[in-house]
Amino acid sequence: MRHAIAPAALAAAIFAAGCSAPEAAAADPAAQHRTITVTGEGEASAAPDMAVIQIGVRTEAPTAADALRQNSENMSATIDTLKKLGVENRDIQTSGLSINPRYNYDQNRSNPEVIGFTASNNVTVRLRDLDNAGAVIDQAVQSGANSLGGISFAFSDSKPLMDEARKKAVADAKAKATLLTDAAGVRLGKLVTIQEGYAAPPQPKMYSARMEMASDAAVPMEAGESSVNVSVSLIYEIQ
Repeated sequence: MRHAIAPAALAAAIFAAGCSAPEAAAADPAAQHRTITVTGEGEASAAPDMAVIQIGVRTEAPTAADALRQNSENMSATIDTLKKLGVENRDIQTSGLSINPRYNYDQNRSNPEVIGFTASNNVTVRLRDLDNAGAVIDQAVQSGANSLGGISFAFSDSKPLMDEARKKAVADAKAKATLLTDAAGVRLGKLVTIQEGYAAPPQPKMYSARMEMASDAAVPMEAGESSVNVSVSLIYEIQ
């Protein structure tokens, strides 16, 4: 007995018989999308060109009004001094202002007596001339500031440093991809995806101090060097 073969089934059989192994592999989506993912790290360093400081005025008085008045006078004198020394308005920003009561806990801890008030005012100041930063801090303290909350060093424009770190990260990732594919006995294909993992801006160390009085000489300062770090991920096809 003869069996009829449907035209569609016959065409599929002829196609399967005529396909070579490479052509079959090309038709396999998994074979077409073999990839390798690598991560690269890049670091760039430079000397900072700007200092950021926290300058404060803290005053005590029997009443809140007196504490605030004295504090305002000292802070105004401090800000005027900063401006006379070349610090621009855009580089001075109030970062904290408070008035708090002071208590005497000796007689009654559960209901202590208010014996005065403390007023605090802090400003964040960017010093773009590092050569004169120490002298500026010294003059600010002489004019009325009595606390230095912190000093950090930064870059007025960190983009060139970040770009250098990114280039190094990509180069590191490409080198890893080449090494891995050579070791595995496969060939590196075209680049499919680039993704930046993280880009950490400069994080210099912070320094804190309390200034009770001004010194006769400028405050010594060393900016040192700061680094930025970047991570990137590259995805390549492999053959």
